Amino acid sequence: MIQGKAQLHIVTSVSKRDLDAAGIFDPALRESYELCRQLNAEHGKTYYLATLLLPTAKRPYVHALYGFARYADEIVDDLASTLTESQKAEQLKIWGDDFLAKFDSGETNDPVCLAVLDTVRRWNIPRAHFEAFLHSMTMDLTVTEYQTYEDLYKYVYGSAAVIGLQMVPILEPTSQDAYKHATELGVAFQLANFIRDVGEDLERGRVYLPLAELAQFGVTRADLEARIATPQIKAALEFQVSRVRQLEESSRAGIAMLGQAGQPCIETARILYCGIVDAVEGIDYEVFTKRATVSLARRLQVAIPAYFQARKLWKRTT
Repeated sequence: MIQGKAQLHIVTSVSKRDLDAAGIFDPALRESYELCRQLNAEHGKTYYLATLLLPTAKRPYVHALYGFARYADEIVDDLASTLTESQKAEQLKIWGDDFLAKFDSGETNDPVCLAVLDTVRRWNIPRAHFEAFLHSMTMDLTVTEYQTYEDLYKYVYGSAAVIGLQMVPILEPTSQDAYKHATELGVAFQLANFIRDVGEDLERGRVYLPLAELAQFGVTRADLEARIATPQIKAALEFQVSRVRQLEESSRAGIAMLGQAGQPCIETARILYCGIVDAVEGIDYEVFTKRATVSLARRLQVAIPAYFQARKLWKRTT
């Protein structure tokens, strides 16, 4: 967990440039944005790489949104924590309630939330997105399985779709339909993670694959807990992969509805995040014994051309 200013390691030249470009000069705000950037760099990997494809003036805001999500996730899923689930829920509620109480004023001493609330105010991001996110994080402390996809979607909307919805204003959409497609892409990202992380989620006592859909392939929760990728489990995972691809394909129209300078970032994120399911196929769905990863070579193969495309667009739009 993050403990105040002792964890604030100020500040790389790249970050300084981004903060200057964004017009963020208050020292406390700069420290907070830098902390969020560090959280993104340390934990985000693909997310951070995609963020670097944004114009410099937009990057700090995306780092801030990531920092908020990561901090909440640390409360909920820190496997090294000695807190009980009820104690985690209490800690999350105290932190979340304090954030929401300061939502309108933006006045907080929290080292992460200071940047987040500044981002909210600059881009007029609705409070409801953060309420939904915090609700889903609370669900992770009380809900261990979902019967249907409709049940799961209620969780995924708050845990993933709203992340995309928070991003859209920063990316300056040209159509309101961009929000619908951002929702689809956020859900696709989350479902891809669920497919990859079946084994890791079991360690936390959770199953995110809808039980009713597993049953169609003759798979039970007990079968998953046996941690053997049977033909039936592989077929069930293949079904889930097809849903990710359907959502991804539908979401693609929304990328063209964003400001041009932000499009390479989201296109890169789409390819790499949804590429997780390609990696799952590449290990023949052996998700209990192997971790499906998008290789560094693949990430660079996608990101480097996108970077040069992004640079051209930055110059065109400034």
